[in-house]
Amino acid sequence: MSQTTNSILMIRPINFRMNEQTAVNNYFQEDLSLRDSLINLKAQKEFDDYVDKLRKFGVEVIVVSDNQENDTPDSVFPNNWVSFHNDGTMAIYPMFAENRRLERREDIILELEKEGFLIENIVDYTSAEDQNIFLEGTGSMILDRQNKIAYCAISPRADEELFIEFCEDFEYTPVIFTANQTVDNSREAIYHTNVMMCIAETFSVICLSCIDDKKERKNVISHLKKSGKEIIDITEKQMHQFAGNMLQVKGKNNELFLVMSQAAYNSLTKEQIKKIEKHCNIISSSLETIETCGGGSARCMMAEVFLPKNK
Repeated sequence: MSQTTNSILMIRPINFRMNEQTAVNNYFQEDLSLRDSLINLKAQKEFDDYVDKLRKFGVEVIVVSDNQENDTPDSVFPNNWVSFHNDGTMAIYPMFAENRRLERREDIILELEKEGFLIENIVDYTSAEDQNIFLEGTGSMILDRQNKIAYCAISPRADEELFIEFCEDFEYTPVIFTANQTVDNSREAIYHTNVMMCIAETFSVICLSCIDDKKERKNVISHLKKSGKEIIDITEKQMHQFAGNMLQVKGKNNELFLVMSQAAYNSLTKEQIKKIEKHCNIISSSLETIETCGGGSARCMMAEVFLPKNK
């Protein structure tokens, strides 16, 4: 079972702006005071440059455009509503913001099948929305696919019981904790685990100081060490520059890359960069508008496709 894939699904934005429905508990979002049309144009440029960069390094990127019919300002972050697994299973997740539920589109799935990917089975958790229970895909959960361990910071968008149900369905060992950030002098739950933690094949980038509970922190460290990951710790300040929101992918000839935004890269120390580059090279791309208005970054924009392909 591989931790990384060469195939990435990305959704090109056409209605991108700051989503007022997600801003209630995503403290990374800020209002840019620009016209929405201008924000959308800037986001499209960032998206296109990012895709070009990934392709240049040999990453297979399947781009599907958002559509005009729905008001989906966050469609550029598909990893929250869907995940794809190497046994041909696809999981669909319950979303906190009502307008984000419109991002789940059947034609996107058909597009993947057209590309030759096999979807044998669909596990649908979306009925949990009726009980106001949410689990936002690989935003809420960090999957160590090699060691079958799933990490989840509980938040309004990551329900503990539903996370455990996912782990039972997909045979992962759950590692549960709470991760906080300081907002106006109080500690508030971080909305998605993937802004404070990333797992690659041989290392993990994580903001350990977000895990306030010492026992929980020790437990996370112990699972990472046991599974042979070098721990690269980042500060809360670096996390706010999206230094936790990274994803390792495969490029040409299965070469490994850690993908992050320019802001994340700029926030890292020379020492941290050296530690990462011991394991793999880095791809960074400027995502300033998407980060500021969307409150998500490089990792959130990529839905990894681990599905088998038609022979």
